[in-house]
Amino acid sequence: MFKPQVEDRIKAIDKELLKVVVIDAPASMLVAIGLYAKFAADGDAFLPFLNNQNNVNIILGLGVGISAWCVYKIITLSREKAALKNELIGK
Repeated sequence: MFKPQVEDRIKAIDKELLKVVVIDAPASMLVAIGLYAKFAADGDAFLPFLNNQNNVNIILGLGVGISAWCVYKIITLSREKAALKNELIGK
């Protein structure tokens, strides 16, 4: 692989990482709201639908699922980026 192609792929990975981080922000908020409703609200949440435990479980499930996917993507993209940097330095 030529150096410009490697550098272009590294730039593309950086853009993908930024997208994943942006996706992870609302997922973290969902987890935070779900944990608040589950453990701190005691039936008096600031939003009425957070008093229903089924809603809270769905919110937690979505948040944790999206966050888990984001962690997976960050790890795989970071590994690929590290391998490309090593290839770039090795030449």
